Amino acid sequence: MDVTLSSMALVCLSIPFAIIALAIRTTSKGPVFYRQERMGLDGKSFVVYKFRSMIKDAEKNTGPVWADKDNDPRLTKIGKFIRKYALDEIPQLFNILKGDISLVGPRPERPELFHKFSKSLPNFKKRLLVPQGLTGLAQLIGQYDTSPKNKTRYDLIYIKNKSIFLDIKIIILSVLVSLIGNWQSNSRTWIRKLFQL
Repeated sequence: MDVTLSSMALVCLSIPFAIIALAIRTTSKGPVFYRQERMGLDGKSFVVYKFRSMIKDAEKNTGPVWADKDNDPRLTKIGKFIRKYALDEIPQLFNILKGDISLVGPRPERPELFHKFSKSLPNFKKRLLVPQGLTGLAQLIGQYDTSPKNKTRYDLIYIKNKSIFLDIKIIILSVLVSLIGNWQSNSRTWIRKLFQL
């Protein structure tokens, strides 16, 4: 399912892919793609691909910091738009084809933040018991900057109830989230009801 759906998505999104790449290239300095080390299944490191949504060298002086979807001064104008509709995530379809991640699963975290959160949240490490994913329950029910504590809670619920049917439900809802953009609180409420949380 990962290979088939991600391949189909890359074909369908080839034109938006090219438009976004051109917009990033012509409106801000720096590379089109952003590469970052993440932790995958069983703690194995890999490089994740994303469209660059921030200014060049955004973390050069600060190091890894927790991102703010709406009020991050490091975001470019194009970056704000592609973040809103999760379009910056499209290149991760190549990560799925490579086998780094799955379509659905806990979001892969940066090693620095993973070790930081694991100190105060012992269960945070359990997120690595399954393949990490492009989308997941934590992203649907929470927000872009969902707290590590809540992220862990939703990811553990997903791991406990993991099934092909749950994955399909999450994929369909993720597409809707992308098309609509920002979710309002009442939208997240009905998603919780849908998953009986």
